[in-house]
Amino acid sequence: MYYTGFADEAAVGVAGQIEATKALGWKNIESRAIDGVNLHDLSDEAFEKTAEAFDAAGIQINCFGSAVANWGWDPIREEDFLKTREQLKRALVRMKRLNCKMIRAMSFKAQWNRPAFDPEVEENVFRKVAELVHMCEDADVLYLHENCNNYGGMSWKHTLKLLDKIPSPNLKLVFDTGNPVLNYDRSEGDELKNIQDSFVFYRNVREFIAYVHIKDARYLGPGDNGFARAEFTFPGEGDGHVREIVADLLRNGYDGGFSMEPHMKLVFHEENAEQNARERMENYIEYGRRFMKLVEEVKASL
Repeated sequence: MYYTGFADEAAVGVAGQIEATKALGWKNIESRAIDGVNLHDLSDEAFEKTAEAFDAAGIQINCFGSAVANWGWDPIREEDFLKTREQLKRALVRMKRLNCKMIRAMSFKAQWNRPAFDPEVEENVFRKVAELVHMCEDADVLYLHENCNNYGGMSWKHTLKLLDKIPSPNLKLVFDTGNPVLNYDRSEGDELKNIQDSFVFYRNVREFIAYVHIKDARYLGPGDNGFARAEFTFPGEGDGHVREIVADLLRNGYDGGFSMEPHMKLVFHEENAEQNARERMENYIEYGRRFMKLVEEVKASL
């Protein structure tokens, strides 16, 4: 078992991301954005400087936090598929340089205004994700699907159907503990009525989980565009069943990574960028420390 995180939530630049990781005593980062640009979209020069900085610091990028097939891409638009396929091509080349074997990816934007199991959407999602997964097979990389605002994130049944339609050893899951709190449950049909239950989702997909994102949130009520309103919290303080999920994972021998993704709201000081940066860093470090404490408490109770 090891700890890691989206260190771009601690700092925008490479130096700050390394600083936060070392402050927590960790040796891994799930790299997503450097100076606001995803790792697969950096210029070649900027990417190489980033890779060299992590190498020099002894920090390993354990997972590539890509935007491949995420909520920004429509499942039906071929133009969107071609663009995100190019993202994956660039990512795979860069992952080889980084000696990174896992990529966080998704299953295209959830279509909340269409039937829960829409045939046209499903035909496109299954065909396109299958091609992306096969690209990862060829590169000996795991395509880790995240339960987010995408087809597979609409319910645990959608995730299982995706896995069933794309039977590949290179398609596994990264389970996000907090995302179910933000998304309505479409497992039984079209109505946007009930929020997902994180533990129920987890329990139904547990055998396919290779990696875990730690996020927590408190449900506040209905929102817009298929999302619920929620307030992000420290791990174990929201409705994400973080403690119960961690306990069940460890009880069943989970030995993979726990990746921090706080998403917590901080006070924004419009005229004080230095204070913003400090609070961002402090929040990330506090989040990591609280989660490590939670893990130790869970271990002691098993």
